[in-house]
Amino acid sequence: MTNPHLPIKTALISVSDKTNLTEFAQGLHQQGVRILSTGGTAKTLKEAGIPVTMVSEITDFPEIMEGRVKTLHPKIHGGILGKRDAHEAEATAHDIGWIDMVVVNLYPFEATVAGGADRTTVIENIDIGGPAMIRAAAKNHEWVTVVQDPADYEMVLAEIKAGGITMPTRERLAGKAFAHTAYYDARIAAYLQGAENLLEQEKPALPLKRLEKLRYGENPHQEAALFESSFGYGLAQAKVLQGKALSYNNLMDAEAALQCVREFADPAAVVVKHANPCGVAVDTTIEGAYAKAFAADSQSAFGGIIALNRPCTAAIAEQVASVFMEVILAPSFDEAALSILAKKKNLRVIAIPEWEQVSSPFAFRAISGGLLVQGTDRHVLEQSALQVVTAKHPTATQLEELQFAWQVAKHLKSNAIAISKNQKSVGLSGGQVSRIAALNQALKRAEGELDGAVLASDAFFPFRDSIDALKGTGVAAIIQPGGSVRDQEVIDACDEVGIAMVFTSVRCFNH
Repeated sequence: MTNPHLPIKTALISVSDKTNLTEFAQGLHQQGVRILSTGGTAKTLKEAGIPVTMVSEITDFPEIMEGRVKTLHPKIHGGILGKRDAHEAEATAHDIGWIDMVVVNLYPFEATVAGGADRTTVIENIDIGGPAMIRAAAKNHEWVTVVQDPADYEMVLAEIKAGGITMPTRERLAGKAFAHTAYYDARIAAYLQGAENLLEQEKPALPLKRLEKLRYGENPHQEAALFESSFGYGLAQAKVLQGKALSYNNLMDAEAALQCVREFADPAAVVVKHANPCGVAVDTTIEGAYAKAFAADSQSAFGGIIALNRPCTAAIAEQVASVFMEVILAPSFDEAALSILAKKKNLRVIAIPEWEQVSSPFAFRAISGGLLVQGTDRHVLEQSALQVVTAKHPTATQLEELQFAWQVAKHLKSNAIAISKNQKSVGLSGGQVSRIAALNQALKRAEGELDGAVLASDAFFPFRDSIDALKGTGVAAIIQPGGSVRDQEVIDACDEVGIAMVFTSVRCFNH
C-alpha cells in the first residue's frame, strides 16, 4: 500500500547538530505531534518549553554504557520498521507504538577527526544508534519520514501543515538519508583503514562531499560539480578571496599549476594554460621568479593561471593587474597586493593558507565502467642517482639546470620536452604524438635562447633523430630516463655533437 500523504503523529528526535532544532520542534508540537527524544536533545527541548517523552519511558529501560545503548530496542525499531497494515497485530501484542518520523543526525565524527582528537575520542564519536534509526526509517519510507538535514526542516513542516508528507518527499529524503549514512561510514572506514592503504583494499571507502555545483564542465553543455574527498588537502579547501566563481577548467588549470609550483623549494612561479605549464621559473625572490615565468612565453600566458609558492606581493600584483589573467593562487597575499588585484574584479584570487599541508597522495581517473587509481608521482630526483653516459660531463651548474628541467617535464603531458636556461623554461612541448615532433615544437619556442640551454625528456629517445635535430642549436646537456634498445645509438649521437647526457633510470610520464 502506498500512502500519498503521511500524517505525522509521533516523531523521534535525537540530534547532535541542533541547528534550528527548537523552532522545528515547536512547529511539530503546534501541529499536535508527540515528540520522543534522548539525552542532550531532550534537555534542549525541555528547556525551550516543548513537551518531550523520553525514549527510556517507551523502552522501560535506562540509557546505559555511557549512552552507547539507548535507542537499540525493539520498541523503538519496531515502531520505525513495522508495516502499518501487515504488522499491526504484532505491534499491539508487544505494546509497540508507531513512530511516524525520525529526525536524527549523527555524532560529529568528521569534525572530531579534523580537530585532531585522540583515537579514544574519535572512536567514541562513531555513532551506532543514529545510523540504525536513520536506515530503518529510510527503508520503511512508505510509512515513515526520515529527516537528517536541518535544511529540510522548513519543507517538512510545511508538508505536515498541508496534511502530511508526500510519497515523493519521503522517497527523496530516504535516498538522501542512505547517502548520508554511506558517507558517514566511508569516513569511518577511511580513518580506520588509513588512506595510505587505499590500493590494498578490495572494497575501499571513497567518501565524497559536494562542495558546490559548477556553472558547467569543460563545455557549456556538460554539468559539473566540485567534491571534497578525504584524500589530501589543497585546492578544494582553498579560500577564494575575490573574483568570479571558479569554473571546471579554472580548477583543472589551477591544480596543474599548484602541483608544478610545489616541485620547487626556492621561490618559484608557474603559468599554466590549458592544463600545461607555459612558463616556469625559479629565482632568489618570488618577484624575480614571476617575472621570468611570465616572460618565458608571454603570448601563451595571456588568460592563464598563475601559481606562486611564496606570498604574493604588491610588486607582483602590479604586473598581474596589467594583463588579462584568469586565476592567481599563492599561500597568501599581502594587503597591498589584494588592493591592487581588487581592480581586476573578474580575476580569481585564491589563497591556500596551509601550504605545507598540501598533499594529493592519489590520482583518480574515470574510465567507462570503472575508476583508475594510482599513487601520485612524488619521486624526488637526486643528483647522486644520475648516470652520466656520454664522454662529455655536465658541469655542476648544468646538473642543477637539468634537475630543474626534469621537474618541469614531469608536469607536461606526454610526450614531453622541456628546455630551460637559467632556471627558466624557454621551450616547452607536451601532448605530441611523437617525441621528435615534441622536440621540434620545443626548439621552435626556444629560438634565441638555446645557447647553453639544457633539455629534459620524460621518456627515452627511441631514435637518434632527436639528437641529430639538436646539432648546432646550442643545447648543452640532456636528461632522460634511458632504457631504449637504441640507447647506445643515442649516446653516440650525443658524443658526435658534443652534448652531455645523463640517465635518470626513471621516467615521468604524465598522461
